[in-house]
Amino acid sequence: MEASPLLLLLSLTLLLATFLQAKAVPSLQEQAGALLAWKATLQSHPAQLHSWSRGNNTSTWPCSWYGIECSKHQASHQEVITKISLRGLRLRGELDALNFTALATMTSIQLSHNRLTGRIPPGIVSLRDLRFLLLQRNQIRGPLSPALASLKKLRCLMLQQNELSGEIPRQIGELGNLVTLNLSANHLFGPIPGELGYLKKLVSDNHLMGPIPNIFGFLTKLTMLYLDDNQFSGHVPREIGTLKDLQNLQFDGNNLSGPLPPGLCSGGRLKHFTAYDNNLIGPLPSSLVHCKSLRECGNLTMLRLSNNNLTGEIPTSMGRLPWLGLLDLSSNKLEGHIPSELGNLIFLFQLSLADNLLNGSIPQEIGALSNLELLDLSSNNLSGMSMESLISIDVSYNELEGPVPGSKIFQEAPIQWFIHNKMLCGEVKGFPPCSSGATQSKGRRKVYNALVLAIVPALISLVLIVVILMIQHERKKSTTINTINVTQENLFSIWSFDGADVFKQIVEATNDFSEIHCIGAGGYGFVYKARLPTSEIFAVKKIHMIEDEYRVNEAVFNREINALMQIRHRNIIKLFGYCSCSQGRFLIYEYMERGDLAKILTNNGRAIELDWGRRTHIVLDVGQALAYMHHDCSSPIVHRDITSKNILLDPEFRACISDFGMAKILNIGGQNLTRLAGTKGYIAPELAYTKNVTEKCDVYSFGVLILEIFMGSHPGDLLSSLSLGTKNNDVCLHDLLDSRLVLPDAEAAREIYCMLNVAVQCLDPNPSRRPTARQASDELSDMKACEGHVDYLHVVLTSPA
Repeated sequence: MEASPLLLLLSLTLLLATFLQAKAVPSLQEQAGALLAWKATLQSHPAQLHSWSRGNNTSTWPCSWYGIECSKHQASHQEVITKISLRGLRLRGELDALNFTALATMTSIQLSHNRLTGRIPPGIVSLRDLRFLLLQRNQIRGPLSPALASLKKLRCLMLQQNELSGEIPRQIGELGNLVTLNLSANHLFGPIPGELGYLKKLVSDNHLMGPIPNIFGFLTKLTMLYLDDNQFSGHVPREIGTLKDLQNLQFDGNNLSGPLPPGLCSGGRLKHFTAYDNNLIGPLPSSLVHCKSLRECGNLTMLRLSNNNLTGEIPTSMGRLPWLGLLDLSSNKLEGHIPSELGNLIFLFQLSLADNLLNGSIPQEIGALSNLELLDLSSNNLSGMSMESLISIDVSYNELEGPVPGSKIFQEAPIQWFIHNKMLCGEVKGFPPCSSGATQSKGRRKVYNALVLAIVPALISLVLIVVILMIQHERKKSTTINTINVTQENLFSIWSFDGADVFKQIVEATNDFSEIHCIGAGGYGFVYKARLPTSEIFAVKKIHMIEDEYRVNEAVFNREINALMQIRHRNIIKLFGYCSCSQGRFLIYEYMERGDLAKILTNNGRAIELDWGRRTHIVLDVGQALAYMHHDCSSPIVHRDITSKNILLDPEFRACISDFGMAKILNIGGQNLTRLAGTKGYIAPELAYTKNVTEKCDVYSFGVLILEIFMGSHPGDLLSSLSLGTKNNDVCLHDLLDSRLVLPDAEAAREIYCMLNVAVQCLDPNPSRRPTARQASDELSDMKACEGHVDYLHVVLTSPA
């Protein structure tokens, strides 16, 4: 039976279309040629790219090359390249030198954490099957092309930390399959396109600039929204409160006004929420006050809403946030009582309710919070008695009265913590003893006041007589003064301690600062171990008071006090007090039993105790402390001497940064010129030609420290080798690691490689290209950034240049 002409024509057409489609698919040889041509344009060739060559076995290349994956094309059934992954190799060259048209079969491009320049190549828009485009942490410039909207299958677009400029094209909203979008840390400006509201599947979004539109309410799967530190104004869209899957929400540091969105946290998944430094008004959302979702929102660890105009009362339901560690509602217009339910927050370590209109007494339940370290209740209308368990407290400018608790923190507290209250009494220096009228009831106080009114005239007369007699007596006294006991009066200026008593105890505990008790030495003084009769152990630093260096050492002493009195972090050494007297100047610290990291690393027996897990935790501890100093203090604090000798360890190997004698509190608005300071081998290279110190100087030192921790010794010549940036200076991970320890397993090797990769970024000779301490700390904490089944022990550590 003959086929009809129409059927025959259709068959021929289908066959021709299939043939043309197959013909349009580039061959594997063409794709390999495109990659080799691009490799030739790169300024450095890391060892991983040595496999990129024309081998004898043409049946497997380039599918066997490093970072290349192949699969069969659906239409042509021929092997083609589908994925390229060259993350973190520090490749230097032009991105648009790669012929993406020849690589039109790719579904995934992973070229992040390199040094690629140029614009986003137009050829990328021909990759119709592309699902993942990851180009973050490069130096790609120019505008975002509206043609990116042609990548209809794109699910992940990561372009953060580049040099992109211009406005965000509204066509991005046509990428209906987009799940992740990150455009942070670029030079983008202008409004957020309303078309982004069409991205129904979007779950992540970062730092987009411009007014906040209500389109976010349409992004029903959004989990992270970072809008902080921009210039947003106007109200926060109500629609944001409808996002049930929202986990991270930050819009602090803007000019936002109006109330917070109602329904906020109603989805019960919010973990991190900050909105401080705005002009927000009105009460806290009802979802924070009454909604059952607050009980579900059990993962919230930090809530900061300070420096707004919030009104109303503090919700009692905040006591149902079991993991809350930081609560900052200061500088608002909150009124009413402090809820006793806050006493349920057993992990709370910082509570700031200062500068509000709160009244009533401080709940006793708050006094039972054993983890609470920082409490600021100043500038309210609080009354009643104080509390028992703190490291630092400020209850000044209230209406508190009665006895101060007898715990050590209060006995040794400066009076500034309590000024401008009603009638406090107790063992705080400058307070009357509680046997006075301060402890009497109101009824007794009335009787007392009546007696005072009756007795005062007689007392005044008596005082006048006594004064007259004393003046006459003084005139008859000899003008010679016995100065033997002068040194016993007012020689001590000490925070949290009775200076004279502590000095006496320290002298006795150290046998008058005998060498036997010396546990460390530095350029500005010696450190002694002092065990007091109370069994408490302190580390006491005695500052050198050499006459020629008196002013320098006095400045060191004052800098260390000023820095450490402003900060409180579990990974920063605690300053308990200080003495200043004719015998010398002393700083009293928390005693860290294991001593400094430098001594541990130089001792073979002790270094073995620092297994790979403990070393990674030390890196995390130091990174978190630096991030706190640089980003969470009222003014950034730069340490200027981050070295292994200034990292101390406690019995559980918790790491603390110590020795703030060179620290500088930065002036945010201008330059911070200072003399060169630090330890050779850790000093950032830019300080050779500039006196302007920045946070990036600490970041460089941190990079050196990370290398030292995993190598077991100072990296020395490796630093200069890395800075040259040539392939001859590349080194494998297993060649770097401390040989005194057994090589790490696969999982530990992956974590170490990730950390060393961060270290290399911190060592970039150009400070502007180094990550901030916050970025470095976040990347160190997110080990998922290193993916894939790779033998990390044999991966090359590449240079930052």
